[in-house]
Amino acid sequence: MPAAQSQAQMSKAALAALALTGLLAACGAQPTRPVSTPRSLPRPPAYAPAPTPPPPQVLHMPGLESVIGADAQALVAEFGPPRLDVHEGDARKLQFSGTACVLDIYLYPPSAGEEPRATYVAARRESDGLDVDRAACVAALRRR
Repeated sequence: MPAAQSQAQMSKAALAALALTGLLAACGAQPTRPVSTPRSLPRPPAYAPAPTPPPPQVLHMPGLESVIGADAQALVAEFGPPRLDVHEGDARKLQFSGTACVLDIYLYPPSAGEEPRATYVAARRESDGLDVDRAACVAALRRR
């Protein structure tokens, strides 16, 4: 039995040595770094012209015929000076107000480079912001 014991001890020792070798290899290993080469800067993207925006949607409703399609000058002539005149890019919003309502008129160019024209109208009461009839608001705010 001493030979069997000695063989078992050798097997245990061999397993321990293998385990220790694996642990030491994992701890001591340094990752190798590739030789760095100068990187070239990324190329800027090729110039692509901005896509042409689609023509604006135009609101068509009875009672708004004098407003829809009008330019800012015609709207000021009809309603007087706007309370707000907001420019955003090539779009514009004119706001007119009176005791009856607040009228927001949105102007967009029909195509690139053209003068903005009224395409949409929103109307609300000043007191609580609830929507009101757009045509009635236009009629109430018309310059007398």
